[in-house]
Order: sequence, then structure tokens, then C-alpha cells
Amino acid sequence: MQNVHLAKLSDIQIQPLSLLKFITEAWQQIVECRRVLKWTYAYGYYLPEHDHAKKQFFEYLQGEAESGLERLHHCAEVGLQVFLYAEGQSKEEFIEFRKKLAGLTSVTRNYFENLVRALENGLSDVDSHGSSGSG
Repeated sequence: MQNVHLAKLSDIQIQPLSLLKFITEAWQQIVECRRVLKWTYAYGYYLPEHDHAKKQFFEYLQGEAESGLERLHHCAEVGLQVFLYAEGQSKEEFIEFRKKLAGLTSVTRNYFENLVRALENGLSDVDSHGSSGSG
């Protein structure tokens, strides 16, 4: 199905398939991010309840990654439909769509790389015992 859409878009936009790889890259990123996100829920479930700072940091990173993923998914799905099925889209509008989708793909990849790195490090950027001592 994907190849059919790319071939149609290639015909409509008079672009070689090689210049449409940004669409495939976006969808690959969406799939990979959904896979990672699925496992973050399990990770969050096993975070100790008493470790509030780590839990908050984890929820922040997860929320940012999820928000970025939703923006990317919306652009890839809805934005692409405009160029596949609507009439009268200009070459300039398609170039803007390409810039936006490629940018969102990059930003989303960044969010998820940061999330995975933080989880691999056990959320070590957070001082889980608090920095203020009683003294």
C-alpha cells in the first residue's frame, strides 16, 4: 500500500521516488517510536513510588516524546492525504510539507533518543535522594 501511495504522489508532484524517501523515513520513525513508547509504560510501572523526582522526570520525558510523536504522526497522515487526494496543491506547498515532515521526524527522533538514553542510564540525571539535607 505504501508503494502505491508513493508512486501516486510521485506522479502528482512530478518527483522521483528517491526524493520522497522523507515520507518513508517519517513512517519508519513513527513505527520505531511507538515500539519504544510501548516499553516505556512498563518501565514507568516499575519505577519506585517513593522516587518522586525520577518519576516526574520520567513522566516529563515520556510526555515530551509522546507529544512529538503525535505531531509527527498527524503531519505524516493528514498532511500526506492533502497531497494525495486534494486538487490544486502547489509545488511550493509540497516543499513546505517536506520541510515540516523532515523537521518533525528529526525532532521526534531526538526526543526518543533522549528518552532511551535517560532510561538506559536509570534516569541518573535526577538526584533521587534530594539535594537538601537535614542538618
